[in-house]
Amino acid sequence: MSKFKTKFINFFKLIFPSTGIELVVFLFFLVVYGYLGSYIAIHYKIIFDGRIPWDAYFSFDNKSIVMNGGSFERHPLSYYFFNWIRELALFFSDGKMDGNFRFALAWFSNIVVSLSVLQVFKYLKNIIQLPLLISILLILFFGSFSTTILLSFTPENFTYTLFLLTLFNHYSAIKLKKEEKIPALALAFAGITIGGLTVTNIVKAFIPVAFEKDLFKNWKKLGNAAFRVIFTCICFVLLYLNRIDFKYENIFNKTSEQYEKFSNVNSTPTWDMILSYFFGGNILFSNFLIRDKHNMKGYDYKGIIMDVYSSWIPYIFIALLLGLIFWSYFRNFKSKLVQVIMISFVFDIIIHCIMRFGLHTSYIYGGHFVFVYPVLLGWLFYSYKESPKMISFLTVLFCIMFIYLATNNYLRMTEFFWFLNQYY
Repeated sequence: MSKFKTKFINFFKLIFPSTGIELVVFLFFLVVYGYLGSYIAIHYKIIFDGRIPWDAYFSFDNKSIVMNGGSFERHPLSYYFFNWIRELALFFSDGKMDGNFRFALAWFSNIVVSLSVLQVFKYLKNIIQLPLLISILLILFFGSFSTTILLSFTPENFTYTLFLLTLFNHYSAIKLKKEEKIPALALAFAGITIGGLTVTNIVKAFIPVAFEKDLFKNWKKLGNAAFRVIFTCICFVLLYLNRIDFKYENIFNKTSEQYEKFSNVNSTPTWDMILSYFFGGNILFSNFLIRDKHNMKGYDYKGIIMDVYSSWIPYIFIALLLGLIFWSYFRNFKSKLVQVIMISFVFDIIIHCIMRFGLHTSYIYGGHFVFVYPVLLGWLFYSYKESPKMISFLTVLFCIMFIYLATNNYLRMTEFFWFLNQYY
């Protein structure tokens, strides 16, 4: 019983603030994001409007996600999760889908994104063991990304996926650093929750397993790892099939249909979509376009989406950031923790940039990978811990980038509020 109690306490310490500075970080983002989300929820109806099924802002599917968890072929188990979210929000709003309902949805997102930022901070502080000032600078940078800002008030799969992935990456890093294996139940829980919200992400739960100590030198350890992965897959598949009443042929039909829909867009050059949407749009807001939309039931509304960058400065910013990321990777190539993070990132690059799935709207998939940037930047600082001159250079460069990011995203958010005032 005492062992179970210890694990339970450690689990809560992992998720929530466990020191004074962690509490300060969490509360800071909770207040900032909370104010933003509360204002939008109270004064505007864009977070949830029963007449708008999708694409009111930046291709998010708020209503369809809140009401049914999204499409079963991409989000197999989110139906059950969002049933709880919806019912809890309705409890706060006395059963009405009004401003209080939107307020509750916004605060659920706010809490989850604030906890995601906290997980990144814990990783920087406890795993990489960076100086406090650099850790704070990195999470302020991360907290100013377009994805983290948008997800902080958006009820979407990506919001909760961001939290689950940052949590699992922190947890698996602790295990790898201690040279311990990830328990079967913990791996199954990670696979089911992460893969249940977005099916392709289940692969990311298995990446750290491949880096467990002496895995490929010991048949017993390899067999145990294989058992844990197979056990997770069996649990996931059975739950998935149960969700669709074991009509497995629907998965292939729908998946093929979705791939055709989300991969055959040629209006913008591929290289520009990769830079402006996949690498850029998740971090640095670009220009906005307003489109006419309709819900196929006679209701017309306006939708706002991101365009590609129109100035050379954002391209330079993104290229510089990517340069720092790959610099960090090669500097820390021998670190298994860095390899876990990078392989996870490469998996998203393959899906969106090479297979082109959702490339034209890949700025909304940021919840799957944006946390990679502050973590790899943290490892870059770590690699120069014995070189004060390089640390100073990186800090100055990073401060300039942060000022540009914060200024750009603040100005773009004022444009977003203009859109809200005009139409919502």
